[in-house]
Amino acid sequence: MSIKKAQQEVDNWINNHGVRYFNELTNMAQLTEEVGEVARIIARRYGEQSEKESDKQKDLGEELADVLFVTLCLANQTGVDLQDAFDKKLELKTRRDHDRHHNNEKLK
Repeated sequence: MSIKKAQQEVDNWINNHGVRYFNELTNMAQLTEEVGEVARIIARRYGEQSEKESDKQKDLGEELADVLFVTLCLANQTGVDLQDAFDKKLELKTRRDHDRHHNNEKLK
């Protein structure tokens, strides 16, 4: 699914199942909360912190999807065409960083 299509699907979901979008500040707080949940899983599962029994059942994919959903909500309600923004960002990174990472001794 394209990002553009995903934005439309989220908008359809909000219109059919939600009452309305939460305001931008509330969604920003939700996004921060969801990113924190991703960070907790990564820190415990792949980092040096020990994973609690209650954390072992948490689904990283589900938490990343929560981040994506709220990001798409914020894009929709602020008028951002995330597909266009992402395409431009990828093009910029490709031009700017084409050789940069290949020449990074830390990555070898």
